[in-house]
Amino acid sequence: MDMWTAASAMVLGIVEGLTEFLPISSTGHQIIVADLLDFGGERAMAFNIIIQLGAILAVMWEFRAKILSVTAGLASQPSARRFTLNLLIAFLPAVALGVLFSDLIHRYLFNPVTVAIALVVGGVVMLWAEKRQHVVRVERVDDLHWSDALKIGCAQCLAMIPGTSRSGSTIIGGLLFGLSRTAATEFSFFLAMPTMVGAAVYSGYKYRHLFQPADLPIFALGFVVSFLFAIIAVRALLDFIARHSYAVFAWYRIAFGLLILLTWQMNWVDWATARG
Repeated sequence: MDMWTAASAMVLGIVEGLTEFLPISSTGHQIIVADLLDFGGERAMAFNIIIQLGAILAVMWEFRAKILSVTAGLASQPSARRFTLNLLIAFLPAVALGVLFSDLIHRYLFNPVTVAIALVVGGVVMLWAEKRQHVVRVERVDDLHWSDALKIGCAQCLAMIPGTSRSGSTIIGGLLFGLSRTAATEFSFFLAMPTMVGAAVYSGYKYRHLFQPADLPIFALGFVVSFLFAIIAVRALLDFIARHSYAVFAWYRIAFGLLILLTWQMNWVDWATARG
C-alpha cells in the first residue's frame, strides 16, 4: 500500500464517516472526492462497501443500549415489537426499488453534476421544510405509528438519487410528517442500520469477485477511519439538533452544489464522470 493510496483511503474514510449521518449526502461527497483523487474503478466500489460498514457499525455502537433493549424485549414487550415492525415497514420500500433500479441509477446518475443538482434542490427543500410551521405529533421514536414509518420509508427512496442524502430525506420527511427533531433524527439513525447493512450485504455478494486479499490493509484503514469519524458525527449531530435547525446544512448543500456546477461550467475542474 503506497502513501498516496493510504492517504486517499484515509480521506475517503473521513468523508464517509462525517457525512453518512448528516443530511448532506455521503454518496454525493464520495463521488466528488473520489473523482478529485482519481480513486475509481472496481477497487473503489469494493472499498466503498467496507467504509459504509464502518459507518453503520459506529451508529450501532452508539445506540447499542436501545438495540439490546429492543432485542431483549421482542418476546415480552409490545413497544419493542412495534418499534421493530416500524423499522421493517420503513425498510421495505428502499429494498424493492433498490433491487429493481440500482444498476440503472449507478449507470446514469452517479456523476458529480447529478450530485450537485441534487444537493442544491435538496437544500432548497430543507429550507422550505424548516420555515413552514412544524406541528409535532410524535415526540419520541417509540411513539411512531406504522403509517408514519411507511411514509418515512418512501421518503428514504429519494436518497437513491446521489446527492439527495438518505439521512436528509428521512429526517426532513419525518419533520414534515409530524415527528419532533429528536424522533426524526433517531429514527433516521435506526433505519440506517437495516438499510445500510442490507445494501452492503447485497453489494458485497454481487461484487464479491472484487475483494482481494491484497487490498485488506487499505480496506482495514478505511473501515477504522470511517468508524471513528462516524461516531464523532453522530454525537455532534444529536447535540446540535437539540438547539438548532437544519438550515445550516441546507445552506451548505446549496453552496457546495453551486460550486461544483460552477467549476463544471467554467471548466475549472475536469469532472471525469461528468463528460458523458
